[in-house]
Amino acid sequence: MRRILFYLGPLPIKTFGVMIALGALAAILVILREARRKGLNEDRVLDFTLWALILGIFGARIGYILFANPISYLRNPMLFFHLQDGGLSIHGALIGGLVAGVIFSRLYRLPFWRLADVVAPGLALGIAIGRVGCDVFGRPMATPWPWGVMVNGQLLHPAQVYEFLLDYLLFFYLWRRRKNVAYDGQLFIRFAILYATIRGVVELVRYNPLIWGPFSVAHAASLTFIFAAVLAGIILKKRPGQQANSGTPVAATAPRPGDMLAAIEDSLAWQLLILAVLVSLSLVTFYSLGP
Repeated sequence: MRRILFYLGPLPIKTFGVMIALGALAAILVILREARRKGLNEDRVLDFTLWALILGIFGARIGYILFANPISYLRNPMLFFHLQDGGLSIHGALIGGLVAGVIFSRLYRLPFWRLADVVAPGLALGIAIGRVGCDVFGRPMATPWPWGVMVNGQLLHPAQVYEFLLDYLLFFYLWRRRKNVAYDGQLFIRFAILYATIRGVVELVRYNPLIWGPFSVAHAASLTFIFAAVLAGIILKKRPGQQANSGTPVAATAPRPGDMLAAIEDSLAWQLLILAVLVSLSLVTFYSLGP
């Protein structure tokens, strides 16, 4: 993956940063659409996305430092701000976003688990798009498959491709299930379990500090996420009076632009077409930029 996409004067514009920005924009648009459907204040939810982005980046950096080389960062704390050199943890980013959700929902009296459900599909989409620009490749291929990527004379697994393909499928699944939840928080719990599983599978072809056999710190983090999500689901199911708000369906009256958009959103054919376009554009972008 070409790290620098282009220069804006003397300023290098990096591919990963551009794709993260595009992913964040797509996520926010989906989140706001879901907030409107589920009756949450869109301005408040937009404010929350900014909180989540800031604390998510902070959490991503902290997570990376804890598992990478914390001693060197303690000796030189200013390295914390060298984001241009890379070093972000997706698990840390998710924890940062969760902290933002807890604080924000308490400050502005928003239902936390309903907000989490609103965020889940957009979050999956944003992660998928952002991963297209990642420049961290996988392990060398034992068998030379045609989708491998040549880096420094070695044919490597394109771990980014594996992850964003699975993330797009996760987004498709969550979008299809968003109106069929039994309790507030169920959609986000599904996201947490499935995304942690995806990350654990992709981790098998990536390099990260190992803790036991082929299992890395990222596997441990993913297992922790799955355990916490399952436990939260059990607790939420047993809460008295727990009732989901899947959103009020649009009344079937005279056709309006909003009605047409809702119909497209719920059409399996349109959803599959959009999924195919996203996957195709992402593959073309990834392989056209080269290693």
